[in-house]
Parts: sequence; C-alpha cells; structure tokens
Amino acid sequence: MIEIKNLHKSFNSKEVLRGVNLTIEEGQTLAIIGPSGCGKSVLLKHIVGLLKPDSGKVFIDKRDISDLSENDLYEKRREFGFLFQGAALFDSMTVEENIALPIIEHDKVTDQKALDKSIVDKLELVGLPGIQKLKPAELSGGMKKRVGLARALITNPKFILYDEPTTGLDPVTSDSIDDLISELNEKLSVTSIVVTHDMFSVKNVAEKICMMHEGKIYFSGSPKDLENTDDEIVTNFIRRTGF
Repeated sequence: MIEIKNLHKSFNSKEVLRGVNLTIEEGQTLAIIGPSGCGKSVLLKHIVGLLKPDSGKVFIDKRDISDLSENDLYEKRREFGFLFQGAALFDSMTVEENIALPIIEHDKVTDQKALDKSIVDKLELVGLPGIQKLKPAELSGGMKKRVGLARALITNPKFILYDEPTTGLDPVTSDSIDDLISELNEKLSVTSIVVTHDMFSVKNVAEKICMMHEGKIYFSGSPKDLENTDDEIVTNFIRRTGF
C-alpha cells in the first residue's frame, strides 16, 4: 500500500504540490490524470524517493520513505519498476545490457546464467522473445517501450510506475501497450500507477482514477464515476481530452 499525506513541494517560488492526499491499495491500478503542469510527474518522483517533500509524508507499506537514509532509500527503490516516458534506453547498449542495468546497479552479479535467463523470461513476458542482441536503433517505438518495461520488471518489483506509457505511439501500438499493462497486472499482482494524458488508455487500464488540479487531488473515483461526474472542472478537462 502507498499512502501520501498532505504532500507539499515547491521549486523556487512555484508551489507545485499543495497538500496531496492519496491512498493506493495493494494490487490496484491507478491512473493519475490532469493538465500539464499540475504536478503528476512531480508526485511520481516523490513516490520513488527521487524528490523529497517540503512537508508531508510518503508511506510505502507503512514505512515513511521521506525520512530514510540514502542507503535505506536505495534498498526500498528495489521494490519499484519505472517505465520512463521515452523508455530511456541507452543507444550504445544492446537490449540485454539495457535490461540488466538495474541488477548490475544494485547487485554484484555472481550468476550470469541466472541473469541471462531472467532477461529471456522478461522479454517473453513483454512479447519480444529473442531480441537480446539488438540495439535500440533497430527497434520501433512500441518495441522500445516494451524493452523499457522488461527493464522495469527485471528486479521483480511490487510496484510499477508508468510515466506517459503511450506517448508518441500510434493508436494500434498504444492499445497493445495498454493490453500489456493489464496483462502484467493480472499475471504479477503488482500495484501499478499510470501517469497519462491518454484518456483512452485510462479507460483501458485503470481501476481507479485521480485527477490533479492546482497541485491537489481534485477528483478520485472509478472510470464510470469520471464519466458520470457533473463537476465543471472535471467535465471540461475530459471533454478536451476525449474521454
């Protein structure tokens, strides 16, 4: 479970998070939506401890990560997989080298055969068997996202965070990424947080939706609740984004 309590964060004089309160249940798939600049990605970085709050708390399984030492926080991050917006693959590395990075960074590799098998398993899980030796330049946009997801999964995380997973993809590829997110949630029983502008993706993957507005959680509910709301700010947003 992830609990966020009265979270505040400013950059210089700009207040980005203005008292965020949010609970994400174990095994839940949550989508965080909202206009650009409302604090979605900043919130995501607090959840993995990449940013420290000015005030407020972030609890992961009842442990306050905002007060952890650097070493303890480093260990806690092992429980997270993060799919970056642009996949963030290193062009000079092969697919298998990119996927192995979290393991190499956190551990001294003593069993190369086990690591190689884990890479094979994760590539099969994301529907890309046999591409270990390819370079990112040889992959399509959708394939890069899947490799990024395989890398996010290599540590067998409890939580997976997706930052705009379908941005820049055509509708067919976007649908396949949505299907993959749903399939992984079912197979692995992970807790997933999806930050997205893609309202079709929200419909496809989310059990719960939170809309951020002016640095706070303005709306929280199911996709059906969002569809049926009569709140003017929410309805204006979803009308613009095509929900």
